[in-house]
Amino acid sequence: MKRFISSTLFMFVCLLASYPMLATANSPLKVINMQVEYVTEPKGLDIERPRFSWVYALPNEDIRGLSQGAYRILVADSPEKLQAGVGNMWDTKWVESSAMNQIFYQGRTLIADRTYYWKVMVRDNNGKESLWSPVKEWSTGFFSDQQWKGQWIGTTHFFDKRSADCNVFDPWFRKTIVLNKKVGRAVFFLASIGYHELYVNGQRVGEEVLAPAVTDHTKRARYVAYDIAPLLRKGENAIAVWLGTSWSIFPGYDLPNGRPSTPLFSGQVDFFEQENPTDQEKPMFSLRSDKSWRWKNSPNRLLGNWNFGHMGGEIWDDSKAEENWNKISYDDSQWSNAIVYPLKLKISAQNIDGNILVDEIKPVSITEYGQGDYRVDMGVNFAGWTAINVFGNPGDTVRFFFSEREQDRMTFNLHSALVIGRSGMSTFKNRFNYSSGRWITIQGAKRKPVQEDITGWLVRTGYHTAATFESSDSLQNWIFNTTRWNFENLSLGGFVVDCPQRERMGYGGDAHATTEMGMLNYDLAAFYSKWMGDWRDVQGTEAMVGNMRDTSYARKAVTSGRFLHPGILPHTAPTYWGGGGPSWGGIVVSLPWFMYQQYGDVKVLQENFTLIKNWLNFLDTHVQDGLLQRFGGQWDFLGDWLWPNATAEGMNNDKEETLCLNNSYRVFNLRTAVKIARVLGESVLADAWEHQAQVASKAIHTRFFKQEGHVYADGSMANMATALLADIVPSEEKANVEAALEKEILTHRQGHIHAGITGGALLFKWLRESGRNDLIYTMTSKVTYPSWGYMKANQATSLWEMWEKDLPGHSLLHSSYLYPGAWMIDGLAGIKKSKPGYATFIIQPPKAQETNLSWVKASYDSPSGTIYSAWNREEDQLRMQVTVPPNTTCLLKIAKGESAMLEHVLATYRIHSDDINDTYRLPSGTYIF
Repeated sequence: MKRFISSTLFMFVCLLASYPMLATANSPLKVINMQVEYVTEPKGLDIERPRFSWVYALPNEDIRGLSQGAYRILVADSPEKLQAGVGNMWDTKWVESSAMNQIFYQGRTLIADRTYYWKVMVRDNNGKESLWSPVKEWSTGFFSDQQWKGQWIGTTHFFDKRSADCNVFDPWFRKTIVLNKKVGRAVFFLASIGYHELYVNGQRVGEEVLAPAVTDHTKRARYVAYDIAPLLRKGENAIAVWLGTSWSIFPGYDLPNGRPSTPLFSGQVDFFEQENPTDQEKPMFSLRSDKSWRWKNSPNRLLGNWNFGHMGGEIWDDSKAEENWNKISYDDSQWSNAIVYPLKLKISAQNIDGNILVDEIKPVSITEYGQGDYRVDMGVNFAGWTAINVFGNPGDTVRFFFSEREQDRMTFNLHSALVIGRSGMSTFKNRFNYSSGRWITIQGAKRKPVQEDITGWLVRTGYHTAATFESSDSLQNWIFNTTRWNFENLSLGGFVVDCPQRERMGYGGDAHATTEMGMLNYDLAAFYSKWMGDWRDVQGTEAMVGNMRDTSYARKAVTSGRFLHPGILPHTAPTYWGGGGPSWGGIVVSLPWFMYQQYGDVKVLQENFTLIKNWLNFLDTHVQDGLLQRFGGQWDFLGDWLWPNATAEGMNNDKEETLCLNNSYRVFNLRTAVKIARVLGESVLADAWEHQAQVASKAIHTRFFKQEGHVYADGSMANMATALLADIVPSEEKANVEAALEKEILTHRQGHIHAGITGGALLFKWLRESGRNDLIYTMTSKVTYPSWGYMKANQATSLWEMWEKDLPGHSLLHSSYLYPGAWMIDGLAGIKKSKPGYATFIIQPPKAQETNLSWVKASYDSPSGTIYSAWNREEDQLRMQVTVPPNTTCLLKIAKGESAMLEHVLATYRIHSDDINDTYRLPSGTYIF
């Protein structure tokens, strides 16, 4: 017995002694940032073969050269099975691969309305296996229209299109149900025309605001999945929906003899006894939207009519507030039965993170202007929500006017109101609309508010930030931070709007100024996938239809005497309105390619290839002798937009410069489409498009090139850069044209930019890709008109729509000039993609003579992990710190001369040398030299 105890003790001591060795036997690779279809734990996903992705944390700065040799994914229909190591839905076994994104699910068929759980283990390049990742989950929605059972229901109140302010109150709906058992699973799938909020037993479900994402309601509605099981009880339960009018009355979504102009919703939920029901398990009870639901007007109503320049605000009548309207105790016997409307809309999952409140904003000053009138300075121009406590007599109406300009009481008709309740103190807070501005005028309050009475929030789609940037130049830092501020204020509802106050339209032309900036600063793969779906929805509808109140004519085969080509595109999506030109619709070619380069996403190319073909085919119908001819109406063939002094010179014109730019852009589209076709193996189309690009390039050069000066058309930055970007310039003239563009910037414009939204974006793209940090830095360093520094010098807190200061009617929070935000990351920090998805990337700091910066530090959360680049120059010496995430390779490019100083450190990594740079291949790890 003693011998047994001694032996056992000896073995135990040996085990303890060996435990650290066992722990270090695992690979140091640690899986983080696990996503399904680019979203962390998405709910209600309607994709049958979703994609998995992850990246790695750098385990230790001293560990270098770590990579993934294989992975194993387990997927189960319960967390218990997964914890036990059973992947009953999918077990990939060991897959010899370095892939850590774009991994398609290939397991058993997924069931609608279920939750699935997954984890991943990897094997590194040394043959060591990692620990299992944390368990993550996602839930499914519906994979076919037949699975959707809810009816579209609404009220009897319709919007009067003649109204200055909406006449439809935001309605309440409710339904009482009885549950005989405790519920394990209940997911309410709620689609709406207009915004919605969901309540269960008086408690609001979820934190998402202004749901769902904006969608073309002539074709589609999107649903949000809400887990309501934790809020249910055995016995009676009250399910309630509050609808907001908003997009339900948008004129671009009018349908003749179809959907009425009133908010509607369709919803359904199955109640299961088990939290993880089996495939065959039937629900114990089901609830659908139908005529048995009851409705009543809420005390909330839209002010304005959701039209151009009349987005308005909200009025909340606190004297009619009913706190119990969504609870069991409430008596709804006097409410009306819902009206069923037979709509033919495709119902899809939202598939992106919903809108969230961020960046709480407090006033910097409150000034009394007159009796009952107070002026609030929020300190920053922003788009979002406000909450304002006011005091007055019961029944008094207090009004709020929002302005971008200190001298104006109200801009763009943005105003809200509040009727004081019985207590004499009431709170206005946005629910189904948002405002935009810096100053708020409060009219009719009986007491001056204090700072604690007023709070603002920026509202945006809930994507994650992916970049940091800081430099020795305060102006560059201001431009970086302000471009990001603008982007966040413009990206509400799953698309990027031109401005949040006047139009709220998703312009394709403006997208050129924001997409690469967006992708280099935020995690936007799901966001842009959704927006590309919007462009597919709107294709086939003639442009400019949105400017008509009766839009029914635009969806016929013949439109205003013109054939409605299936490839035609309106200039905005999903919103239809607005003017534009070829570079507006052409975003459907550019954006998928940008996404492929950024994320390594082949699926986005496949999904949008028909869209791309149709668009290029439409352009072909307007080509003669190799040149694109003007088409459409007055506002359908714009070139660049909002260059300096553009309003005085005239932007909507038939001048040679516009025809040149649009033809060059078409070639840029064609050459991009060639690359897409090559990736997809569509060699016949690739060859055909390549031939078209060559023919068009020769025609453009013959028509628009001027040998004297070596310029195209008017010699503008936009035309010169687009011709170079589209590879139109013959090789023997390329150096001359580049020199002419440089002269235009440095001499003719004295270092200032002279381009607008689309032209400026194309200019910066060519300069970034050509490594002309010097020219970009010159333009971004100016503080006189026209420049970003001029805006800063004029106390701007957001970037303006125009280069000019305070022109009447233009927005001070706009998408126009955000393109420097991409250059800060891939130019000044030098973080550039080499292969799609950043499995191999470049770090290339600017040459010493290209900027006046003494230091830069930045990070980018790439699809392959966090990249860090920091450099500083002191006494003619370059110092750098570089972090290369595991499973990636960095190509470090250092200018000749500076690289010589690093030779003793980096000699073993050098792989290439030329007259300009030395290139070093760095495996994963942190390097300081």
